[in-house]
Amino acid sequence: MRRDLGLTPAAARERLADEWRAARTERAARKAAGAAYGGAWFDAGRGRLTVAVTERRAATDVRDTGADVRLVEHSAAHLDAAKGRLDKLKAPPGVASWRVDHRANRVVVDVVNAHRADDDVSAFLRRARATAPVQVDSVPQAPRTYAAGTVGGDPYYTGNVRCSIGFSVHGGFVTAGHCGRAGAAVRGWDGSDMGTFQGSSFPGDDYAYVSIGHGWWTVPVVLGWGAIPDRLVRGSAEAPVGSSICRSGSTTKWHCGQLLAKNETVNYSDGTVVHQLTKTSVCAQGGDSGGSFISGDQAQGVTSGGWGNCTSGGETWFQPVNEILQRYGLRLHTA
Repeated sequence: MRRDLGLTPAAARERLADEWRAARTERAARKAAGAAYGGAWFDAGRGRLTVAVTERRAATDVRDTGADVRLVEHSAAHLDAAKGRLDKLKAPPGVASWRVDHRANRVVVDVVNAHRADDDVSAFLRRARATAPVQVDSVPQAPRTYAAGTVGGDPYYTGNVRCSIGFSVHGGFVTAGHCGRAGAAVRGWDGSDMGTFQGSSFPGDDYAYVSIGHGWWTVPVVLGWGAIPDRLVRGSAEAPVGSSICRSGSTTKWHCGQLLAKNETVNYSDGTVVHQLTKTSVCAQGGDSGGSFISGDQAQGVTSGGWGNCTSGGETWFQPVNEILQRYGLRLHTA
């Protein structure tokens, strides 16, 4: 966090404490707002959570939870439903992703700069605006997944693909679905037999469960790669938008950034579409796929893909870990 967010150790500790309080406040505020809930986000500069509501009567109850309040036009449920209608549209390659942005109180569609004037992009945006309250933003590149061919490092391998372990669960680990199909054999960093993909979903989702054996075992740890001490995993409480977040992967090791958006649909450059991803400002590169996203000591998700690299910067999306645990009936290995 000192390297990637420019924070001193004391400021990083204060930031993590503020984010922990914000995560607890968000759960209480969502309940207090009820149907008027319009989303929430963390303000790192002020160290506070803001909650959007559609009705003034809900504002007092939400303030009582310790959150700041903003009145908005659309509820979170309305925006989620609108985004769901966009998910049914076929997007051209020039459309990178779309998501609910609670601060903007809109469904934000990201378009690749070089394709803003394309006829198929314009047609998609016309259909989108007829379906949802839309805001259009620009991005410099189309996203791609971060799997890679076999190279050195501290990864796992399936076939000729190298990916990264996400989080240990009792019986194995979770990772990205595009790294391997159910039944595929997995080798460890040393090339020895490690386990088997028991379940995998991609595209649509991007998650997988690998069971392990052959003398391998699980530990509740995310590697800090020498940048920081290895992190113990103590749970999977979901961090709010605006929180700091860090990623561990076998290619680019440990990097940090900010959680930018949730429930984003990503249209990868190869034409595959993945729903309900979380967007971050953290960089990544080939071979980082499947790796850990963690906020403090709380597991957040596994790396799916992105654009850019860790030299010039970029953005990366992850598949939330709690969805994976629920899908396969898994229990996170925690300290």
